[in-house]
Amino acid sequence: MTTRQKTITPEKTVFPKVITTLWLLFAGGFVAFIIYVYAVSVNFLNLFGELPNLRTLENPKSELASELYSADNKLLGKYFRENRSPVDYEELPENLINALVATEDIRFEEHSGIDAEAMARVAAGILTGNRKGGGSTLTQQVAKNLFDTRSDELNNGVLNDVPGLGMLILKTKEWIMAVKLERNYTKREIMTMYLNTVDFGSNAFGIKVAARTFFNKKPEDLQVQESAVLVGLLKAPTAFSPKFNPENSKGRRNVVLSQMVKYGYLPEEEYNQLKEKDIKLDYRVENQNIGLAPYFRTEAAKFLLQWARENGYDLYADGLKIYTTIDSRMQEYAEQAVAKHMAAQQKLFFEHWKGRNPWVDRNNKEIKGFAEQAIKRSDRYRKLNERFDGNQDSINYYLNKKIPMKVFTWNGEEERMMSPMDSLKYYKHFLQTGFMAMEPQTGHIKAWVGGINYKHFKYDHVKQGARQPGSTFKPFLYTAAIENGYYPCYEVIDAQVCIPLPDGNMWCPNNADNKFSGEKFTLRKALAESVNAISAFLVNKLGAETLVKTAKRMGISTPLDPTPSLALGTSDVTLFDMVGAYGTFVNGGTWVEPNYITRIEDKHGNVLKVFAPKTVEALSEETAYMMVYMLKAAAEPGGTAYYGLRHRNGLKNEIAAKTGTTQNQSDGWFMGLTPNLVTGTWVGGEDRSIHFRTIALGQGNKTAMPIYGDFMQRVYADKTLDVSKDAFPKPLTPLSVELDCAKYNSSGVPMDSAQQDEFLLMPTEIDLDAEI
Repeated sequence: MTTRQKTITPEKTVFPKVITTLWLLFAGGFVAFIIYVYAVSVNFLNLFGELPNLRTLENPKSELASELYSADNKLLGKYFRENRSPVDYEELPENLINALVATEDIRFEEHSGIDAEAMARVAAGILTGNRKGGGSTLTQQVAKNLFDTRSDELNNGVLNDVPGLGMLILKTKEWIMAVKLERNYTKREIMTMYLNTVDFGSNAFGIKVAARTFFNKKPEDLQVQESAVLVGLLKAPTAFSPKFNPENSKGRRNVVLSQMVKYGYLPEEEYNQLKEKDIKLDYRVENQNIGLAPYFRTEAAKFLLQWARENGYDLYADGLKIYTTIDSRMQEYAEQAVAKHMAAQQKLFFEHWKGRNPWVDRNNKEIKGFAEQAIKRSDRYRKLNERFDGNQDSINYYLNKKIPMKVFTWNGEEERMMSPMDSLKYYKHFLQTGFMAMEPQTGHIKAWVGGINYKHFKYDHVKQGARQPGSTFKPFLYTAAIENGYYPCYEVIDAQVCIPLPDGNMWCPNNADNKFSGEKFTLRKALAESVNAISAFLVNKLGAETLVKTAKRMGISTPLDPTPSLALGTSDVTLFDMVGAYGTFVNGGTWVEPNYITRIEDKHGNVLKVFAPKTVEALSEETAYMMVYMLKAAAEPGGTAYYGLRHRNGLKNEIAAKTGTTQNQSDGWFMGLTPNLVTGTWVGGEDRSIHFRTIALGQGNKTAMPIYGDFMQRVYADKTLDVSKDAFPKPLTPLSVELDCAKYNSSGVPMDSAQQDEFLLMPTEIDLDAEI
C-alpha cells in the first residue's frame, strides 16, 4: 500500500503569515498611535508640552483691535498690535466661502476636523517624493491661529526640541484641538473663526480688515474675483500680495477661480471672463497717520491706555468699543478749513522769508547756530552721538550727508535729496496750527486738529503744546473786573499806565500801534479793540493774583505768573484749556471740563464705563452774560474780528469773539463763540523765534481767524448739524446793571428818560482813580 504525500507550496504557507504580520503591525501601530495621541493630550511625563485647557477652548481668544467711534457712529480709527475686527457669519459673502472651501478644504462640511483622504495623500506623497498639497483642514488652521499651538509656552516638553519629532508633536496637538473644536462648535462658527483670525498680510488680520485694506469694502460687498484674490493671499501673503506682486496675485487668483469652476461654484464662462481682468485695488493700510482726527486719536490713547491698565484691559488686544464726542462731519470741516488756510499762509510765509531763514531775534536778526542747536535735540543726533561716542566729525558727516527722502509739501509728499540738516531747516520753515471746537453745555469736544500733518509733524498743538495767548487772555481780566464792581460801560482813558515791579523796574506796556489816543473807552469797546492800556489800568487796580485766581477757576491749568504782564497774556496756556474756559461764558457761568470719551464697551457690547464731565460754578450767570455781551463787540463795527467774520466769511449771526497776537507776532489766536459751539484756533511757528516780521501779516485776525470763518461756513452749510444761529440767551433774572451805555449817568446809575436825553448832550466825566 502506497502513501500519498501531501505537497504544501511555499506561497500558500507564507502569504497568510504575511497578512497576519501586516495586520498585527497595523493593529499594533494603531494602538501605539492611540497611546501616543493620548500621551500628547495629557502631556505624559511632560514629554510633549501642554495643550490649551477646556476653559480656553470654550473662550478662544485672539487679539482684537479696539475701535474708536465718533458721536455720529463713524469709525475714527483703531488701536492694535494685530489689526483685527470680527465679523459674523451673516456678513460673509457666499462667493468668499465657496472660494475658500474650493481652494483650502473641499471636504470641510464632511470631516470632523481631520481629513483622512488628505492625510493619506500627504503620506503617499512623502513616500513617493511626489507631494501635492497639504493635509491641514480649515479647522486645524483655526486651532493653530486661535490657540497658538506653536508657542513656546505650549511646547516646552522634553521631546519638543528633537528634530522631526517636534513637528509631529505640533501637528498632533493641532489634530487634537481640531477634533475638540468640531465637537464644541458648528461648521459656521468654525468658518467664521477662521476668517476672523487668518493673516492676509499688509497688517490685515481677519477678513473685515483685509476687505477694507485691499478694496475699501465691507466683506459682504466683495465681488467673486475680489474674494478669490483674498483667498489666494492665504497661501503666502507676501508672495501673492496684489499690491507688491500683482502678477503673482493675478495668477493665484485665477487658480482659486479655477478651483471654484472645478467644484461647481463658478460657471466656466464667467471664469473665462474674470481671468483676463486686472486686479483693481483701493489699497490703504490702516495706521495712525491716516484717517480723520489722527492728533485726537493719539491724545485719546494716552487716557485710554491708563484707563485700560487700571481696569484690567488691553487696549491693543481686547476689542474695546470706545465712543467719543467727536462729530465726524465737524472734524472733516475743521481739517478742510485748516488745510485750505494753512496752505495759503505757508505760501505767503515762504515768499515773506524768501532768501532768508525765519528764525530771528527780537530785532529780526537771524539767530546764529539755531539749526545746529535744534538738531542736537533730535533722536537722530542722539543715536549718532551714541554710535560714534561723541565724535563730532563723524556725527556731522552723517548729519550733512544727502539721502533720498520723502518730505511734506502742501501739494503732497515729494521725494528729494536732502541731508538730515537740510530736512530740519526745511521743516522749521512751516507754520503750525491747533484747532478745537466744543459744545459748552456738555464740554463735548466736536473737532480737534492738532497740527498741519500728523505723519510729518507729530506734536499736538491742542493739548500737548502751550503758548502765550496774548490778548485772548484779556477776557479773564475783564471777568475779574466785572466781579469786582466794574461794568461794561465803565470808561477809562487810553493813556500809558506804568506799574512798579518787585525788582524796582516799571512795567509800561504800549498799545499794538505804539500810540495812546487819550480818548475814553468803555470796557466793552476797549476789549473789542484790544487796547493794552486799558488792560494795564485794570490789572493795576485788581492785582495780578486776582487775575490768576479768576483764570484758574475757569479751567486754566497751566502755571500762571502773577505779574502785571499776565494781563496781556504772557504765561503759556493750552488751546484745550482756553476753549474750555471760554465755554464758561456761554454756559451761564458753569465751567464744564472739556471731554472726549462718553463710554467704553467690551467686545460683546457690554458697557464698562460711562463718563461724566467735571463741572464748576465758576461765575454768576450775570457776569457770564455780561462777558458774552462784551465779547460780541469784537464782531461789530470797530472790533478786531468784524471785517473778517462779517465780510470775508459772510457770517451774519451773533458771534462773540476775541483775537490775540503775541510779541513779534510769534502767536496768532482766535476764539469764537456761538450759543452752542465754542471754538479756538492758534497759528505760529514750531519755535517762538519763527514768525512773520510785520503785525500786518502776523496778527491773529490774519493767521488764525480765517480758519474759524471757513469752518463755520462749512458747518452752517450742513443742514444735518444742529449748530445755532440764534442770539445768545439772556439770563432769566433781570440784570443788575444796564448794558446800554446811553442810559448811564456819570456814577453808573441808570437814568430816567429825561436824564438820558440830557446825558446824550453832555460828555461824561468819570473819576478814573476811584475804587469801585
